[in-house]
Parts: sequence; C-alpha cells; structure tokens
Amino acid sequence: MTWKLLRRPRRWSSGQVAWLVMLSVLVVPALLEGPGDALGREVLAWRPDRAFSEPWRWWSAAWMHLSTTHLLANLAGATLVAALGWLLQPARQMAWAWALAWPLTHLSLLLQPGLQRYGGLSGVLHAGVAVCAVWLWSRGERRGERWLGLALAGGLLLKLLLERAWEVPLNRVAGWDIVVAPLAHAAGAFWGALLALLVVRLMRG
Repeated sequence: MTWKLLRRPRRWSSGQVAWLVMLSVLVVPALLEGPGDALGREVLAWRPDRAFSEPWRWWSAAWMHLSTTHLLANLAGATLVAALGWLLQPARQMAWAWALAWPLTHLSLLLQPGLQRYGGLSGVLHAGVAVCAVWLWSRGERRGERWLGLALAGGLLLKLLLERAWEVPLNRVAGWDIVVAPLAHAAGAFWGALLALLVVRLMRG
C-alpha cells in the first residue's frame, strides 16, 4: 500500500468517524451482552420463523454470541475491520453501505431453512471487509492500490469458497466450542460488495 493510504491524517476524516461509529454500534452492544444467556438467545438471536414477526432480529443477531470463544474471535475480527477503515479512510457513504448490509446479511439466512438459529458479528464483519475491498479497488490512484483491492477481495472470496456455504448450514471448526454458519459470511460479503459498488457508481455520478 502506498504512503498516501498509510500516512496518518492530521485529523479524522468524516469517513473514518462514520466507520468507527458503525463499528461501535456493532461491538458495544455485543460486549454488553457478552456470551449470551438463555434469555438473550431467545430474544436476540436470528430465528427464521420469527424473522418478520420480530424484525429487530435483523440487527440484534449480530450482538448475540454463543460462547466466550465466539465473542473473542469476533472481537479480533472487528479489530481488523477497524484497522482497515482507519488506514483506507473510506468515504462516509461506505459506512452507510456497510450499515445497510447488516440487516440484509441476516435476512439472507432465510435461503437456508436448516439454519434455525444464528448469532454473532462475523457475517456483518465480512460485509465490512468487502466494502473495504471495493473502496480500495475503486479509489486507488495508482495501479498498485487497485491490485491490493483485488487481492483483498480475492482473499475474501477464497475463504468463502473454502467454507462451502452451498453444502451445509453449519461447519464445525477444530478447537471451537461452537459451529460456524458459512452462509452468514457469504451473505455479508455479497451485500457489502454489492452496496459498495452501488455507492461508488452514485458517487461518480
């Protein structure tokens, strides 16, 4: 990445502020909730049978974690997304694209009826990474920056392919005390990339 992208700005840009505000809305309630108890799982987690009768779950599913390991892993991912937003200084419209991808990521879980319950930040965090990849690709003033954007997108795509969301609703990861819902990751990446591309087109007029 070029020095222009890595240099520390004299003051926070509006895009950085918007990005960190969005991240705070994701992370702070998840920290307050912690590893969810039975009540939290009942009220906040994604449930396809209650998707339209209890629409707050479109957002609250991100705050619901099933174990301490689950929460810590997602907080590590949130730190990475925060760093990307700080370094790349995306336009504030990109934070809006990420925010809109949040509920759409969870609504997309309706495509997999076998997934009866879901919680965690990971789907929405994948959306954030996809938004960053599109921003870097579209706004890079030098060819190297555009290639870095494509490399970030390619790495994300490879991860999704390895997770095989089209095969099973849940994957068990060695050493984890929970199972992973790969469709949430794929849906987040899809909506993040699509909405970011739309924002890029609108910004270019």
